[in-house]
Amino acid sequence: MSRVTQRRRVARLSADGAVSERGDTLAGEEPLEVRVNGSSFSVTMRTPGHDFDLAVGFLHGEGVVTSWSDVAQIDYRSGIGADGQRDYNVVDVTLADGVAPPDPGLERHVYTSSSCGICGTASIESVRRSGAHDLGADETAYPLASLLDLPERLRVEQAVFDRTGGVHAAGLFLPGEDGLELACLREDVGRHNAVDKVVGWALRERGMPLRGGVLQVSGRASFELVQKAVLAGIPVLSAVSAPSSLAVDLAQESGLTLIGFNRGSSLNVYCGHERVEPATSTPATTPEPAGDGPEQPRD
Repeated sequence: MSRVTQRRRVARLSADGAVSERGDTLAGEEPLEVRVNGSSFSVTMRTPGHDFDLAVGFLHGEGVVTSWSDVAQIDYRSGIGADGQRDYNVVDVTLADGVAPPDPGLERHVYTSSSCGICGTASIESVRRSGAHDLGADETAYPLASLLDLPERLRVEQAVFDRTGGVHAAGLFLPGEDGLELACLREDVGRHNAVDKVVGWALRERGMPLRGGVLQVSGRASFELVQKAVLAGIPVLSAVSAPSSLAVDLAQESGLTLIGFNRGSSLNVYCGHERVEPATSTPATTPEPAGDGPEQPRD
């Protein structure tokens, strides 16, 4: 099976004219074909590892499965590949009795790249899916300080990123005795894959909805990540970068709290601000700067 990381030789050139050769560690990237009941459903590019969770999390986002009990069996395709080794790039998912097979219209007609989770979707109508969980009923509130801590708490656990600098991360934080606790972290070259691996783990270990949970991601908040959070019943999605306009629209419609630019000392709440408890205000010690109008946001 391909490794999560691989070594390559690289030439390093500096502005002072120095040239050296050294080894570099790269994030692995391999195709993964997901089959349902023996039929090919999708091919995605991913970092090998936690493939079963990735497959089930992906199928959950596609509306094929809603719980772990919907899966009767999951395994790598039996047989030997062209190189004489077992093929670990094909995952077979057999649905339980009574679980309807996926609509042929959901089948991906082209492979999904590591940067796009909805590429190849057969129709516009099949892109947006309705969530079964009422996020509005989750009234969990979070102190601002605990939310501001999440990106750094995620970062210190990113072992593959430390070695490669080339993967995204998604972390599921759930309420515990000491506040929000990291329940699952996954890394992948694809941000949507990292989230699917987390969702697949949660489906297997805890079930849905993930009440009181916060999904912290290392990049931007796209429409597809908001949708995956909504479908999993996660009330808060926090990103270190920007959301898209459609992501904000979907979050607002779904009752999800969407946070962007969460970078240690401040964050932007695009919708669902009632779940965030602001810090205690302190009197200003410096005068407001003079100008013709309000200062433009730095984000």
